[in-house]
Amino acid sequence: MTTGHLRHADDERVPGYFQTQGRWTAAKKHPRLVASSSFLVLMLVLALFAPLLAPYSPTKTNPAHALEQPSTRHLLGTDNVGRDSLSRVLYGARISFAVALLAISVSLGAGVSFGLIAGYAGGAFDQILSRTIDAQLAFPGVLLAIAIASALGPSLTNAMLAVGILGIPTYFRLTRGQVLQAREFEYAAAARALGASPTRIALRHVLPNVVNPLIIAASVAASVAILSLASLSFLGIGSQPPTADWGSMIYAASGYLDGYPWLMLGPGGAIFVTVLSLYVLGDALRDTLDPRAR
Repeated sequence: MTTGHLRHADDERVPGYFQTQGRWTAAKKHPRLVASSSFLVLMLVLALFAPLLAPYSPTKTNPAHALEQPSTRHLLGTDNVGRDSLSRVLYGARISFAVALLAISVSLGAGVSFGLIAGYAGGAFDQILSRTIDAQLAFPGVLLAIAIASALGPSLTNAMLAVGILGIPTYFRLTRGQVLQAREFEYAAAARALGASPTRIALRHVLPNVVNPLIIAASVAASVAILSLASLSFLGIGSQPPTADWGSMIYAASGYLDGYPWLMLGPGGAIFVTVLSLYVLGDALRDTLDPRAR
């Protein structure tokens, strides 16, 4: 083999090695990012494979085994009608993550679209949208979600829509603020000078520069969506019985706290660690993606 061949082979090996080293170095620099994302991936896996992992049906009642303490048979005990708490927590994770994803899709799609148009177009359209968002922000978030869900009727779909509407102002204001800055940069001015249309400039030159802040905001918004869903379900206007949902499980356990406190551990612990992981992930993403933080 010639020297040129050897050099070519070495050149193919070295980049892969340094890429692996770079990933490992990045992981060591951001342990919070690795830990929080790993836990969330684990929760997603448990949610996706809940039908295979759950030891019992989440909705089948068994009054003869009601309010049993945690044991090898029921790791988190049973509720007041004999349903296995662990199975219901696993199925509740499916609902929480699904609602968080759908709610973020609704708020992200509407907020980014309106924020992009308002920030780039400006004028009367910007004023109308901004004042509408300000009017929505005048109401406390949870109360607004309760009002929307109550008006639409108690159901999981309506709760998801209410949580999605609740998150629109966050994405609108973030996108609008970033677009107001990005549209004045030199690359946007150069694109306008070359004859690019406003739509092309907004989508190809301005929108990519707001992706990182949106990713950070989405991780925090997911935790807010999970908490909002749990609040609505706790009040009876979210998911309806016998659907396994963390908020409804906490409501059912609230009447048995004196004698059976373990009923709160499963759903309460799941909400706590999931929301905490999402907040830590958002904070770690901010440090990783924000050049000013680096």
